Amino acid sequence: MKIHINGYKGRMGQAIIAAAEQAGIEISGKTDVGDDFVPEIPKADVVIDFSFHSVTPVLAQACAAAGKALIIGTTGHNADERAIIELAAKQIPIVWAGNYSVGVNVLNWLVGKAARLLDASFEVELVEMHHHHKKDAPSGTAEKLLKVIESARGQDRSVERHGRSGVIGERSREEIGVHALRGGSVVGDHTVIFAGEGERVELTHKAESRAIFANGAVHAAAWIVGKAPAIYGMEDVLGLK
Repeated sequence: MKIHINGYKGRMGQAIIAAAEQAGIEISGKTDVGDDFVPEIPKADVVIDFSFHSVTPVLAQACAAAGKALIIGTTGHNADERAIIELAAKQIPIVWAGNYSVGVNVLNWLVGKAARLLDASFEVELVEMHHHHKKDAPSGTAEKLLKVIESARGQDRSVERHGRSGVIGERSREEIGVHALRGGSVVGDHTVIFAGEGERVELTHKAESRAIFANGAVHAAAWIVGKAPAIYGMEDVLGLK
């Protein structure tokens, strides 16, 4: 298998290079934001993108034109960008995840179970923290956790409460508090709190190295070869569904 890495100059790009080399996987090409990746894509079997959200749709179109699978690790896409990526997935297989670590994806599974088992009297708060370089908030991992909770409880995004300030009145049972912390060199911490009367359940994942994300992305690249056109998640890659 040969992979092309888009966004190779970034922290995750460098971690993926190291993970691929350790796994003995050939890197057919490396590009970064502003580089012309179109001529490089046909040389690879799979393209891994950890660049910038506005780049991903163009990359997805180029991968679709070349018939190459795509692994998307970039987060923060708007509705128009997501629509273009979803259209490309009608032609090629795409793994699209906000977080590629095995532990985080097990967290997603556990949070879904907890959200179904604990009734509405257990109020949900989500707290995430990342390094001061991170540009989007909440994180892609937090966004995924929110979707898991809302799906399990039959809710939609209208229940989300992003931060609180001032005299806001009592908390409603239905709302989900979302809090994004930024500072220092934190790789990524995520905690989901189910707060009930007299008891509290907390599920937490703390990332200590970017290697866990890079290893997961490389694993996803190996898994996706030969799959049918569609959008897959790490739940599919890890067999959690």
